[in-house]
Amino acid sequence: MIKKSLAPLALGGFGIGMTEFVMMGILPDIATGLHISIPQAGYLISAYAVGVVVGAPTLVSMLAHRPPRSVLIWFMLMFTAFNALSAFAPNFQTMLLFRFLAGLPHGAFFGVGAVVATRLADKGKEAAALASMFSGLTIANVLGVPAGTWLGHNMSWRFVFLIVAAIGLATMIMLHKLVPYFEAAPGAGLRQDLRIFRKPSLWLALGITSIGTGGFFAWLSYIAPLLTDVTHFHANTIPLIMTAVGVGMTVGVHAGGKLADRVPPLTAIIVLLTTMVALLCMNALLAWSQPVMMVLAFAVGANALALGPPIQMLLIDHSREAEMLGSSLGQSGFNIGNATGAFLGGIPLTLGFSYASPQWVAAGLALSGVVLALAMRAHGRRAAIAVPA
Repeated sequence: MIKKSLAPLALGGFGIGMTEFVMMGILPDIATGLHISIPQAGYLISAYAVGVVVGAPTLVSMLAHRPPRSVLIWFMLMFTAFNALSAFAPNFQTMLLFRFLAGLPHGAFFGVGAVVATRLADKGKEAAALASMFSGLTIANVLGVPAGTWLGHNMSWRFVFLIVAAIGLATMIMLHKLVPYFEAAPGAGLRQDLRIFRKPSLWLALGITSIGTGGFFAWLSYIAPLLTDVTHFHANTIPLIMTAVGVGMTVGVHAGGKLADRVPPLTAIIVLLTTMVALLCMNALLAWSQPVMMVLAFAVGANALALGPPIQMLLIDHSREAEMLGSSLGQSGFNIGNATGAFLGGIPLTLGFSYASPQWVAAGLALSGVVLALAMRAHGRRAAIAVPA
């Protein structure tokens, strides 16, 4: 059960997850509606991702002096307005702008929401509270994205963005009614916030997020052609398999929250990235087996989202002077991982290798995340030894 005060954060995560991932399903419909090619429509996905990367640190720094609940409401107001405007975009250029603007509050909402969730959590249950917030995003992949895709195909893709805007409006109301008031952190401001970037540990944490999670996105970007061309699933089966991925995400995010409440976040990340390497290698080696690939679809989704809570805890732990900014950087890192994984995973395909080849790239990225996590642990031990001296 989700605590009542955490429900608005989960609902906001549902709306954000729906607007981000439903684009893949309704891209052909948008292309037809705006009279553009599908590759051109793909730039709308990129524009949203760029908005996330830019907006997370920028908006949080600008509003760090405001009470967190007010900040969350402002972010959701932006999200609601720009998704509603997306529904009425008359042409590609306008739609591109609205998707960029809709992406700006995405990471900022999760960043501030993560800090609020840890404050609302019972003692020792902070990571579980983060998992509750991220559960909205995972449920969006199970329910919201398939429903939005069906609506876009059978009625109009514009209705999808109106529904997302309605979810944003409901989130704003719930934030006001259910989330208690917190004072802003004393002395918060842009100059103080930027000091956290002097810390090597924060850069290592960002590297783990941007590179390590790139393994998952390299897997996700090319999983459909792998399943049809190598595993020989019928194309009509792919939505069912992707639903299994979404169910795995929902299970995994709660498992990751419990793990991160029992062991240090960095330890949880090392364990989860190591298992991710093994799972991705299995995808490459056992792609010929349909039963195995069904199980792996669930397992990879679960493993990937289990990383969410410990990564957020790690970023908060290493940015206490500006924890909202540090937390928001997680979403920037995930979206950098998305872009990096998709790009690097496609290189072996352009060289003529099979659709199993991106899985080796994915495993390499996850393994790089393990190396960075071990380097961060070593750095922390050296710093601890140096303090008494």
